[in-house]
Amino acid sequence: MLTLAADIEVLARFGRALADPIRCRILLALREAPAYPADLAEALQISRTRLSNHLACLRDCGLVVTVPDGRRTRYELADERLGHALDDLRTAVVAVEADRTCVDADEKGCC
Repeated sequence: MLTLAADIEVLARFGRALADPIRCRILLALREAPAYPADLAEALQISRTRLSNHLACLRDCGLVVTVPDGRRTRYELADERLGHALDDLRTAVVAVEADRTCVDADEKGCC
């Protein structure tokens, strides 16, 4: 059982990052390989401004880092273990029917 506030905060940040489909797509793309923002925006078919906002969130959550590369900045996962964690989460069996949400979804903002 998680008891340390730091452990709970780490999981909360990870959950916040995964709560948005675009951020999930970014993380999955970076799982494959580091990338430059312009290339990510093109691959994900979103504007650079929108991508920038999501990358800032992922940086603030501690899941991605920037790596200077000459005059450009490359993004990559902050830790290679995140790629494994994403794979584990992606392939985990979730015991929820696809067409159902939590009973308290509207009140609690979940699902």
